[in-house]
Amino acid sequence: MYRRDFIAGSIGLGLAGMPLRAIAQTNIGAATLTTVSDGNLVLPAGFIFDPMPQDELQKVRAAYGLEGDQLTPECNLALYQDGENTVLFDAGSGPDFAASAGKISDSLDALGVAPDEITHVVFTHAHPDHIWGVLDDFDDPFYSEATYYMGRDEWDYWWNPATVDEIGAARQAFAVGAKRRMEAIEDAVALFDDGDEVLPGISAVASFGHTPGHMSFEVRQGNDAALVVGDAIGNHHVAFERPEWPSGSDQDAETAIISRKRLLDRLTAEKLKLVGFHLPNGGMGRVEKSDVGYRFIGDRA
Repeated sequence: MYRRDFIAGSIGLGLAGMPLRAIAQTNIGAATLTTVSDGNLVLPAGFIFDPMPQDELQKVRAAYGLEGDQLTPECNLALYQDGENTVLFDAGSGPDFAASAGKISDSLDALGVAPDEITHVVFTHAHPDHIWGVLDDFDDPFYSEATYYMGRDEWDYWWNPATVDEIGAARQAFAVGAKRRMEAIEDAVALFDDGDEVLPGISAVASFGHTPGHMSFEVRQGNDAALVVGDAIGNHHVAFERPEWPSGSDQDAETAIISRKRLLDRLTAEKLKLVGFHLPNGGMGRVEKSDVGYRFIGDRA
């Protein structure tokens, strides 16, 4: 069941008579931050788990009901609306990456937001489920009126012609696909660095490791704030329980560990709201410390 089905339920369409609710939403001052579903991925469990200590891992997997061969993480884009700007964090998968993803058009439609009403697309990074959605079925820009923002290190990495040869065979398609889409939006892109205010109320927070230039974002109005972390905290189980473990999904596992722990420490110390691209139940919640590591507390049960 895709998250678009939940979104439809939340506006009264329902599914088989069930009172479904689907959208996680919070206020940031006078602005609204909403998660918008692009569907989900279907991944071999080993894609994340293979580098981890297997004996200890089995206990975590059992506790979270993750004992099968596949993982099906949600894909939750964050939509920020402040009355002037309509900002989408990441672009989704588009039609060419995964059959279970690429559902953003339906989800935006359920919210009453047309793609050409998106004023800005701000990228956390350029993996397929985050950037391939800039193009539609006809290879035209899906967000036709948007300006795009990407961290300078991330842009330079994927733009570099050497990346496709250095990234490894398993991710070569990622590099080719990213470069093609970056070429399509090149004239509408603005680059930024760590700490920059990308747009009013949106500041860049370096969280390198998952990709070489991965960025998170602090969204703030006054005392209300949230961190949009993309894939820097990539799941609701081992990333929280054992953030020091390497993940197979990260391109630089050691740097990703440092970024993940720094974000988790900040989220708990400052009691910030959290939006994670692959976190469950809409991807929005908060973080608590646990006996071992941390715990994700979702806004939707």
